[in-house]
Formats: sequence, structure tokens, C-alpha cells
Amino acid sequence: MNDKQTREQEGKKKISLQEAMKQQLANKAQQGQGGKASLSGNQKMQKMKSQLTKKPNNQRKRMGV
Repeated sequence: MNDKQTREQEGKKKISLQEAMKQQLANKAQQGQGGKASLSGNQKMQKMKSQLTKKPNNQRKRMGV
């Protein structure tokens, strides 16, 4: 039994961390493409707010610091 298990483990190819990360990124890219195909790009992406239109934080002014 143990001999069979060790042979099966040796048969499985050990991959490096770099290979594993590449595979994960490829899987994410495929999933992302599937999601983009079903939704149009404009609906998924939100408009970026300009830094100039943001209200300043006046908490210090209110607290009197």
C-alpha cells in the first residue's frame, strides 16, 4: 500500500510557486473575461471622482483643535 502511494505522489508533478501563481492569474483572467462578456464595460466600471470635487474634511475645525 505505501509503495503505491509513494509512486502516485512521485507521478504528480510538483510545480514551483511561480508556476502556481501563473496558473492562478490565468484562471482569474479567464473568469474576468467571462464576467466582462456578460456585462458591458460601462456598467461594471464606476466613474472616478475627481480629487477636486471632494469635500474637504473639516473635522479638526469642528473639534476646535
